[in-house]
Amino acid sequence: MKKFSKKWKSSKQKRKQRKYRYKAPLHIRHKFVTANLSKELRKRYFRRSLPLRKGDTVRIMRGSFKKKTGKISDVNLLNSKVFIEGVQQSKRDGTKVNVPFEPSNLQITALNLEDKKRMKIIERKTKQTKEEKKKEKKK
Repeated sequence: MKKFSKKWKSSKQKRKQRKYRYKAPLHIRHKFVTANLSKELRKRYFRRSLPLRKGDTVRIMRGSFKKKTGKISDVNLLNSKVFIEGVQQSKRDGTKVNVPFEPSNLQITALNLEDKKRMKIIERKTKQTKEEKKKEKKK
């Protein structure tokens, strides 16, 4: 089995894009599990989207569970799926099972800011975008 290529930039070919995503290590797959922010959070953090974490509150935007909100209970990086507390389906035998969601179908309404490392990352990125917007206004 070949190793993951760090030098790969981009390709028009779907098979190469798929290969990149499937062979990516977990620290890179984490970037694939992102969802857009609500309008209030966009104004506060000057960003359109952020990677999902356990404990974030999200709203479901697509599918049969549309408009429901809940906290993220689990993030599966191998399958790029997210599980939300309280959103379950019942199986034939009556047992309840958590429903996996695609991150693109979710919107973050509240961030879990208990992690100090995540706070530093968000602050750093908001500073960068503020500076970029100031430069654009000067031009």
